[in-house]
Amino acid sequence: MVQQQSYDVVAIAETWWDDSHSWSTALDGYKLFRRDRKGRRGGGVALYIREAFDAMDDETNDDEVECLWVRIKGKANKADILLGVCYHSPNQEEEVDNFFYKQLENVSESSVLVLVGDFNLPDIY
Repeated sequence: MVQQQSYDVVAIAETWWDDSHSWSTALDGYKLFRRDRKGRRGGGVALYIREAFDAMDDETNDDEVECLWVRIKGKANKADILLGVCYHSPNQEEEVDNFFYKQLENVSESSVLVLVGDFNLPDIY
């Protein structure tokens, strides 16, 4: 479906991927960025970005927050795009929320920011 529709970016929350699986997660024509949950099952996030884009992982050293940030280089005089995908567990502790807010504050300095994900916040429409 992804390749038939020619999406430039595909974001996935709750991948449940880890190093124990030997199956391939590659899609032809896309570069895969992933951040697996560490220490327990479930969660995890991933981004597939079309190989035509100059994209690089924007590394964060915060293992508490399930977010993946990728910078897509702007062409010519266009600004870079910082793309984030996050997963917020329904029973996430307030301390982890605070780590997320701090991370969001740091990345929000980017002139073009796109944030998607599963935030498990039912009161937000």
